[in-house]
Amino acid sequence: MEGVMESPPTAAFEAQRPRLVRLAYRMLGSMAEAEDIVQDAWLRWQSVDVATVREPAAFLGRTVTRLCLDAMKSARAQRETYVGSWLPEPIVEPPEETMALDELTLTLMLALERLSPLERAAFLLHDVFDVPLDEVAATLDRDAAAVRQLAVRARRHVQAARPRYPVAPEEGDRMARAFFTASTTGDVAALRTMLAETVVIRSDGGGKVVAFRNPIVGLDRVLRLYVGLRRKWQDQGPVFIRPARIDGLPGYLSRDGKGRLQTTALAIEDGRITAVYITRNPDKLGGATLALAGDGLPPAIH
Repeated sequence: MEGVMESPPTAAFEAQRPRLVRLAYRMLGSMAEAEDIVQDAWLRWQSVDVATVREPAAFLGRTVTRLCLDAMKSARAQRETYVGSWLPEPIVEPPEETMALDELTLTLMLALERLSPLERAAFLLHDVFDVPLDEVAATLDRDAAAVRQLAVRARRHVQAARPRYPVAPEEGDRMARAFFTASTTGDVAALRTMLAETVVIRSDGGGKVVAFRNPIVGLDRVLRLYVGLRRKWQDQGPVFIRPARIDGLPGYLSRDGKGRLQTTALAIEDGRITAVYITRNPDKLGGATLALAGDGLPPAIH
């Protein structure tokens, strides 16, 4: 309510909320789950004698990390039965958004998925959120030497996936538009100039909508795919909505021939698209739907 002063404990928590949500999202790959975790942390914070907490930021970061580690145990089991490729929930970022400032793109988040939960937590806390090593050790209930090794192993995995030359936003938007046009018209010549030989397509429908069950790997297979899709679509192909930054990668929002929303993110290296990430699972498109509402556009069709 306007004009109502927040209590000191509430103000302390709200000051940390954006950071806590970012941490939980990077740990879990789901904004909805991240917000649930942070809400759980808020409920726990209310039962704490705040006067005894010297550093609220450290205390809350530790609480959220431990809640995420607990949640990841069940999440791992769910991933084993997930239908098709799993992708993180796409975060559609407006230009002023700060999420991308931690430089963790969708590609890097997939690299984090290959880490153990403790490795992931150590890397995120120490390398991304600048938490001192001794504090990370206390959070993970490990000694500093063990945490240092966790972070080193994680860093080695992530470095291999980190782009050498980040793409400027204007160039990313140009390539996103060009890729959409070439892929929906089956323009093989144009696609050949844009796609890397080792390009891979991952499509996440979650068993809710049609998507590629397995990754499509290699330039020739991808070209055949889009030529075949063009024949199938005829006049009912996807409709471009607008370019977007999706988890730090250039991409776009579009609708399929039935009007259902999807996001497409592009990993680009040396001027070529190396990976295409398509999210169609309606359970993961809440943020994209909100972005459309912010643009004054109609909501998604499920």
